[in-house]
Amino acid sequence: MSTLTLLMGRGTAGLPPAEPIDFNGLVLPPSPNAHLAAPAGSTPERHEMTPLLPVSPEAAWAALRMLGEGEARTWKLAEWPDRRQVQWVVRTRFANFPDIVVGQIVPLPGGSGLFLYSRSLVGYSDFGVNRRRIAEWRARMDGALRAP
Repeated sequence: MSTLTLLMGRGTAGLPPAEPIDFNGLVLPPSPNAHLAAPAGSTPERHEMTPLLPVSPEAAWAALRMLGEGEARTWKLAEWPDRRQVQWVVRTRFANFPDIVVGQIVPLPGGSGLFLYSRSLVGYSDFGVNRRRIAEWRARMDGALRAP
């Protein structure tokens, strides 16, 4: 897959086929262009910890699947309901760079755990874009779970 193909695509066009991520074995890139938020004890590597969601995995999965809806330059790439995992592509405003966002819900005692992972497909540094995106998506997830 060439960089030019990635940059010229619109939506999910030009991207390699989506594959589910195994967060238990995920090795984060050495470059500062990714950000992972994960439940405590769930993965050896992460940038921040997500708190327990005090809802069933089914309720959390329903909210997670809708997080990308209506977001500018965001398209659902794939989902795996059996894993409660979904992926989106988010394209940057100015250069059309594709970033991949992955969300997954796992059952935990007393509720659900949330994985959110955002990574750039092009470039070495993202100037904190993926970290900020994860913070925004976590806030939207919290809001979705509080909504009646």
